[in-house]
Amino acid sequence: MKQIMAAGYTEDDIKSLDWRQHIRLRPGMYIGKLGDGSSADDGIYILLKEAVDNSIDEHIMGHGKEVRIDIDEEGRVEVRDFGRGIPLGKLFDCAAQINTGAKYDSEAFKKSVGLNGVGIKAVNALSDFFEIQSWREGQTKALEFSKGELTVDMKNPRKDDGLNGTRLAFDIDRSIFPAKTKFRDPFVEKMCRYYSYLNPALTVVFNGKKFRSKDGLLDLLREEMETEALYPPIHLVGHDIEIAFTHCAESSEEYHTFVNGQNTSQGGTHLAAFREALVQVIRGFYKKQYDPADIRAGIEAAICVRIIEPVFESQTKTKLGSSVIAPGGESLRAFIGNFLKASLDNYLHKHPQVAEAIQKRINAAERERKDLKGIQKIARERARQAKVHNKKLRDCRVRFDSKHKRREESTLFITEGDSASGSITKSRDVETQAVFSLRGKPLNTYSLPRKIVYENEEFALLQAALNIEDGIESLRYNKVVIATDADVDGMHIRLLLLTFFLQFFPEMIRDGHLFILQTPLFRVRNKKETFYCYTEEERVKAIAKVGKAAEITRFKGLGEISPDEFKFMIGADMRLDPVEYEEGKGVKELLAFYMGKNTPSRQEYIIENLREDVDRQVA
Repeated sequence: MKQIMAAGYTEDDIKSLDWRQHIRLRPGMYIGKLGDGSSADDGIYILLKEAVDNSIDEHIMGHGKEVRIDIDEEGRVEVRDFGRGIPLGKLFDCAAQINTGAKYDSEAFKKSVGLNGVGIKAVNALSDFFEIQSWREGQTKALEFSKGELTVDMKNPRKDDGLNGTRLAFDIDRSIFPAKTKFRDPFVEKMCRYYSYLNPALTVVFNGKKFRSKDGLLDLLREEMETEALYPPIHLVGHDIEIAFTHCAESSEEYHTFVNGQNTSQGGTHLAAFREALVQVIRGFYKKQYDPADIRAGIEAAICVRIIEPVFESQTKTKLGSSVIAPGGESLRAFIGNFLKASLDNYLHKHPQVAEAIQKRINAAERERKDLKGIQKIARERARQAKVHNKKLRDCRVRFDSKHKRREESTLFITEGDSASGSITKSRDVETQAVFSLRGKPLNTYSLPRKIVYENEEFALLQAALNIEDGIESLRYNKVVIATDADVDGMHIRLLLLTFFLQFFPEMIRDGHLFILQTPLFRVRNKKETFYCYTEEERVKAIAKVGKAAEITRFKGLGEISPDEFKFMIGADMRLDPVEYEEGKGVKELLAFYMGKNTPSRQEYIIENLREDVDRQVA
């Protein structure tokens, strides 16, 4: 019988980390993912937001009408507000004493988004350089830190005629973040626009560019809407609540939700309360038990609430928790429900044309749903048969919709043709990686109704494989990877698939589930070493390493890559490009140009921008 020897477990194994060490060791707990800035939810934008939120809170409390944000070419961030300024004697505590701040006192900051005294400390701990300065009543004081440690201490305030307020400056610690991490202006500008929409009296200045909103959430809705509204947006404003919404011809639901100025991109109790209250009010007004899905089909809405001591599900504050009490002591559900019941009902009585447009949209959604019912039944039967007979899907054992510890690794590769799918199938991890093989080029779904797509066998099978026919709540794979050849046909198939997801399942992209597999263009090797090169630059470097004996192979398609080589490409070193898009009117125009029936204008564009590269050989 084998005897299991337990490792030593003594008092020396119990360790306590100070706040700096803990933040630096577990940064994901405080700022989410450590991306390089190419995604809007990367941690550096959380750091920026933590620095700005305190200035916004000052404005909300009635102090300061302008916030300046400057980011130079080296990546140094500077945020300056003109509020009251941090009390000079507490500057160190606010910057470097965990769980310290004025926001525990609900009289000082009644409806703040920063509640735990953590945000600025996280910025401090994760910065190679951090400076905090405050001006109050003709005096100023400044402190400098590095990785959370005080480096320069101005022990006593000095006289200064600067306007009251606070300035933060920081350089991220590049030993923690990925190489080439940098702030992208479009993401920062969108953040600034959102701040202005939620605070119409505030001017936000980013690198000299001013952002100011006149109509609040109405401006936000106008920017974000990708299709034309069926009626003028309804704008309802109350104490601590603002709602703007309309309907469009699309079938999906789009929501932009905020709590105390924080963009809760994952929704939460306030969104659930709005969706529920909207159904109740509409049913009551029209005196008909409409299906909730028909009422909300095509809705585009923005919701903002201000509440005392909101409970978020994480430090990144992207989802509002459930134990929330609204102003007046009532539950958030009752607060939103009562507001909508009174204000929306009144609005619809005063605007009969809008009420008629809403009813027409609901009736259209009802007809579409009933038309789809029979088609969905056929599609499900087809999918059920496919599970038994169709050899195009090679499933894996671990699913995203399970509670398995590896559920986040679950991946579906969408490939073109049997040869590519065969190689991936032989080299994949059968536990977490599945393969779906396309048969030729899929249907161009641009501007097609959902009914036509359901009748298409290829997409019906793909939807069934992903389990997204009724929404992505039960998505079977966390990562859906488009794996096509790096040639013209492969790019076309990629565009057709992207069009399908953008048209009917944009939340797949919005929630970060869709990816493009990078495949190598070249293999450079000799008898000892092999290099897979994804760019011309990598090929040149590999040849230099291998030397004159280099054997160079140009891959034309995934079918040419052997299963052994695929193990490298879809293993630990797999390169995936996330599919991302900034929501707004540009997406519709982009799809219309590239996928619509505007062939002459596309041809003209191609001719005008055509570039031919010719390899000149000297005889």
